[in-house]
Amino acid sequence: MLNENIKAIRKSKGLSQQELAIMLNIVRQTVSKWEQGLSVPDSDMLVLISEVLETPVSILLGETVVESEIDNLKVISEKLEVINLQLAQRKTTRRKVIHWLLIALSAIIVIVCVILLRLESPYLGWNYNDPETAVLGVAFHSFEWLFVRVALFIFIGAIIGIFLTRKKE
Repeated sequence: MLNENIKAIRKSKGLSQQELAIMLNIVRQTVSKWEQGLSVPDSDMLVLISEVLETPVSILLGETVVESEIDNLKVISEKLEVINLQLAQRKTTRRKVIHWLLIALSAIIVIVCVILLRLESPYLGWNYNDPETAVLGVAFHSFEWLFVRVALFIFIGAIIGIFLTRKKE
């Protein structure tokens, strides 16, 4: 009877054997042995079980406890509510991170544009007879050429993304 009551009350509280074992500071196998009727908890452990399961010892030792469907639905709905809250928080955090990354990307594009405008393509006047200078000049020119053609589209996309990910109140 004790084994059946522990199992029924544990399930009605929505706890697994592992979760109950952690709360009692014992191994899961001990809970399993109690529920199978292979062993019995001592009196101190019975008191601790009753506290953890919020059930009087007399009920644990008394008549058979019938697992309530209402308790199961309540436990499931509470767990689903917690999961929904966690998902909402994760979504909000992800939106904030993306928002600030887009702001940083926009700032970097503006800074690189200002730097490129201030430099006025100095590599155009370099002596390309030296192979290392030639490679460096081609690298600068390639970067500038690609940046000028792509940056505007990335910048516009980032600005649109910033507006789409801003906090809506």
